[in-house]
Amino acid sequence: MTDLHPFIAGLPKAELHVHHVGSASPRIVAELAAHHPDSKVPTDPEALADYFSFTDFAHFIDVYLSVVDLIRTPEDVRLLTFEVARDMARQNIRYAELTVTPFSSTRRGIPEQGFMEAIEDARKAAESELGVVLRWTFDIPGEAGLEAAEETTRLAVGLRPEGLVAFGLGGPEIGVPRPQFKPYFDRAIAEGLHSVPHAGETTGPQTIWDALIDLRAERIGHGTSATQDPRLLDHLAEHRIPLEVCPTSNIATRAVTDLDRHPVKEMVDAGVLVTINSDDPPMFGTDLNNEYGVAARLLGLDERGLAALAKNAVEASYLEPAGKRTLAAEIDTYTTSWLEGTGR
Repeated sequence: MTDLHPFIAGLPKAELHVHHVGSASPRIVAELAAHHPDSKVPTDPEALADYFSFTDFAHFIDVYLSVVDLIRTPEDVRLLTFEVARDMARQNIRYAELTVTPFSSTRRGIPEQGFMEAIEDARKAAESELGVVLRWTFDIPGEAGLEAAEETTRLAVGLRPEGLVAFGLGGPEIGVPRPQFKPYFDRAIAEGLHSVPHAGETTGPQTIWDALIDLRAERIGHGTSATQDPRLLDHLAEHRIPLEVCPTSNIATRAVTDLDRHPVKEMVDAGVLVTINSDDPPMFGTDLNNEYGVAARLLGLDERGLAALAKNAVEASYLEPAGKRTLAAEIDTYTTSWLEGTGR
């Protein structure tokens, strides 16, 4: 079998489901932990591998929030954001919609205007210095309830940064029903933001239906349980509603027991528009290049199949139309050149 990793490494890519704080590399997490010695997060990058071993989704959330607590100043925010973009550039990620949870930072005392200025400064620097185009999804941390929903909506609508394109909902699904967030999504949608909630990761397909009906979801984060409901799969395929699939994440959080049982092939076989993403890559010991390798194995893809998968993410993105055409053409040009170079 052809080794696809060199092809994947050079393939221009877009990523749609990747979290801001969850993308902090071990080096950056350790550096921030050293700055804040009151934290329980290890300061040794090697020790972080053990720290990032999760027993279940609830444990993952606890660990994730301990890393969130390391982001305490606008300077921390700016450093984290630019370094995430640097890691993306190394993987030939050209465009990413980074999920940002401003409530988690502003409630810890970071001035809201300072937070906005920090992510925007990093976004502009990433594009000019690294060639990585960043856009934001502001998400509600569901575990923090309606107070967080109100605050996230106010920040998104009232202080809307230039790069903000979408509005989401993350955190635990169990005990956090989607319909209660309808008024907040209605306000965000009225302001022109796209609806991209997490749903059906650790709960059943009804959570996905709730996201579609009550939150008017245009894309679904994870959607792992969609294959349990054939009518839902048909609906997603018919209406071209993309799923943001994160295979390694689903294993790390125990949402799926093992990769060979991952439902991504059932999704693709049902005609659903699937995109591949890394979610919280350093925490899960992965990156987007690795996730494309996983997808190639699970879906039986060659180079052309991987290029088509990369173009799915471009199609499902909220990049402006001219940018979509440019990135799709770049994927085609790269793939054609690669295949010609290998005599295929």
